[in-house]
Amino acid sequence: MYRISELGSLVGLSRTTLLYYEKLNLISGKRLENGYRVYSERDLQRVRLIQQLQSGGLTLAECKSCLESKLDRSVLKCRYDELEKDIRRKQKSLALLSSLLGENSSRSWHQTLTEVAPDAHIDWLKVQGFDEKQALRIKWLSKDMNEHDKYMQDFMSVFETLESWGPNSEADTTRAFQLLGTKPERILEIGCGKGNSTIVLAKLSNAEIMATDNEQNALDKLEEKIEQNNLSKRVSTKCVSMTDLNFGTQKFDIIWAEASAYIMGIENALKKWKSLLSDEGTLVFSDLVWLTDSPSQDAIDHWGRDYPDIQTVDTRKSQIEKAGYKLQHTFTVSEQAWKSYYEPLEQRLKQVSPKMTGSQAVIDIQNEVDLFKSHLGEFGYQFFIVKKLNVPKATG
Repeated sequence: MYRISELGSLVGLSRTTLLYYEKLNLISGKRLENGYRVYSERDLQRVRLIQQLQSGGLTLAECKSCLESKLDRSVLKCRYDELEKDIRRKQKSLALLSSLLGENSSRSWHQTLTEVAPDAHIDWLKVQGFDEKQALRIKWLSKDMNEHDKYMQDFMSVFETLESWGPNSEADTTRAFQLLGTKPERILEIGCGKGNSTIVLAKLSNAEIMATDNEQNALDKLEEKIEQNNLSKRVSTKCVSMTDLNFGTQKFDIIWAEASAYIMGIENALKKWKSLLSDEGTLVFSDLVWLTDSPSQDAIDHWGRDYPDIQTVDTRKSQIEKAGYKLQHTFTVSEQAWKSYYEPLEQRLKQVSPKMTGSQAVIDIQNEVDLFKSHLGEFGYQFFIVKKLNVPKATG
């Protein structure tokens, strides 16, 4: 026989719990003449059996039912399904904590945040100690804050010898400029990279051009081109984030942004950059869009990871109108622009891949090259030439 304190010690339960078990008729204590309550070996084993049933997620009431009658399979199945869901939730929690600790990749988590909470994602990364440039690159490139430095080192190693960092061509830039139908005096180029388009714009106009990018190494290359073409009197550069363009208001006739506005989001760019334009100024930008209503699953999966905000041309048109612009012209970037970018890139990958085995950056870049070769036409870059609409001033 066991006194209640002895039984509690053997099964790891408190006196209050055992008395509750007794109230439910799960165990049966007897009071001795000296006033002590005692329990039998059968009570001990019943408690241990109940504990085993509870480990399967059963409630005390369900345990009592199991002890008094045949198993109710529907109850067991319900508990099984609940436990399975709970395990999946906990596995996700464990995976997230593991990735945040740097023990596993955090890519899927960052990708999810880019889709569901893009602005909060950037703000959170800044709180973690990343500056805006790093935060944006985590969002669009490395997608893993714990592996970011290594990823960017490999990424820049691939692109350091390449002239283009995205699909572009002199012919497409020239076509877009000629569609302006005006002679701009001041142009702001956002995300100029190494300045391929900058030099074309300078040759096509007599405008003063401010070329901006957040990568100083790229601007250094552009500075060399400016000197080589004797353009230093009209073309200047500034290393600055596209989200922090403190140039005042209504300063530029043209804002030019080839394949760069996506970094801060097209709708954000349309809104934030508008004040920089003069009355009836023009914004020229290119963006990756769907060119078909039924893209392949491979393309959907790839851009779902790399550019979840990819839209159709019609959707971008609606966003342009909603933001207070009038679409003047739009056209799809030529296939030659893609070849001029991807063919040198593919050759570069062949050079560096043997030395960078297992590099996530190289894997990602190669996947994009492969997608271009197999699915271009389902997607492409689209130029949009849009004029700022002025809000009529209120009259007294």
